[in-house]
Amino acid sequence: MPLAAFPKCYLNALIVDRTMTLEEWIESAARELDVDGLEFYWGFTPASSMERQRVRKIVEQAGLSVPMMCYSPDFIQPDPIDRAEEIRRQQEVIVATAELGGRLCRVLSGQRRPGVTREDGLKMAADAICELIPFAANHGVCLILENHYKDGFWEYPEFAQRKDDFLELLARIPEHPSFGVNYDPSNALIAGDDPIELLQAVKRRVVSMHASDRFFAEGTAEDLRRMDLDPRTGYAKLLRHGVIGRGCIDYPGIFSILRDVGFKGWISIEDGDDPTVGMTHLRESADFLRRMMAAHGIG
Repeated sequence: MPLAAFPKCYLNALIVDRTMTLEEWIESAARELDVDGLEFYWGFTPASSMERQRVRKIVEQAGLSVPMMCYSPDFIQPDPIDRAEEIRRQQEVIVATAELGGRLCRVLSGQRRPGVTREDGLKMAADAICELIPFAANHGVCLILENHYKDGFWEYPEFAQRKDDFLELLARIPEHPSFGVNYDPSNALIAGDDPIELLQAVKRRVVSMHASDRFFAEGTAEDLRRMDLDPRTGYAKLLRHGVIGRGCIDYPGIFSILRDVGFKGWISIEDGDDPTVGMTHLRESADFLRRMMAAHGIG
């Protein structure tokens, strides 16, 4: 079971403020983290094929790989022209993933826009993903559907955020070697679902995992259930990302389930968003996950 890192804590530095270069992130991760690969985010991925090939060489020379692409398509588009454009963009990302040497590319349902019914939204997302699977297969890429909460640059939360909607969407997409699930336990928690129950429901279709954890900055689980989340933000301030293994997620239980189904895929660290402790927390998360892998005889 190989381990990757995702630079959640440095996204602003890499994309918004431009105070960190992609090369600096690659160099520091290779030097300081016990990982096998780096998950890329579309926002900092080079735009040209030539630049992507150059970056791939830098990553490989550092002894790492780019196994996964984190992308946030928005297929919940009532206008068919807009939806077709989202599909085209996802195709572009699939090509880029392959050029970086990646085998896994994230897909989502899209934003929970007001006025879109459950049936219409699920159909839009399922039809788009089913259309994309042959394209991904032709490029040697597997599409991974994440039980997502909300992209940081979105206005509305994920359409298929809750377990029932996610499982219904998954059921509408036939099993295929180029499609699977990217399981994120803390996204289930913050959506009000039991992470273990969700994993049990999807375990045989899981091909990768975001290792994430959440802790209560204030309040309790009961407070979270009572909250009426703002539909335009979708984020509960009570729960925040933190070091893997120090939050609310039952990682021994998760690893036991993964071991029992013979999971061999990539796990990517997605922890806190504070850059002042970013590398320290990534390192501590990596160390925890390595111990979990060893304890369960996997990896």
